[in-house]
Amino acid sequence: MVRRKKEKKRPSVGIPKGIVLLATPDGWRHSVLTMEGGMFCGRLDVPINTDPQDARAAATAMVTGLARDFHGTNVEVNWAPPQEPWSWTAQVTLAIGNEPASPDTGD
Repeated sequence: MVRRKKEKKRPSVGIPKGIVLLATPDGWRHSVLTMEGGMFCGRLDVPINTDPQDARAAATAMVTGLARDFHGTNVEVNWAPPQEPWSWTAQVTLAIGNEPASPDTGD
């Protein structure tokens, strides 16, 4: 009997619709809410002492890359004014003229 190699599938990740970003003593943590009703959480890949503005930029890049790579769509991230000095939220919406950027031109 011949065995076939199992192909690894990319995880099914929904289209992002919101971000919660938290500054913790252990580093920056994120939760991403999806349009399909799911959520995934994790550590943001930045140093603990990263400035909040830079952490928000990193979270924005993560979410826009995820939408482009997994769904072939562009999104816009709009951060709300913080309610607490250690917590930020953002609304993620599909971009107008929702054409994915060309990897060759970066547009």
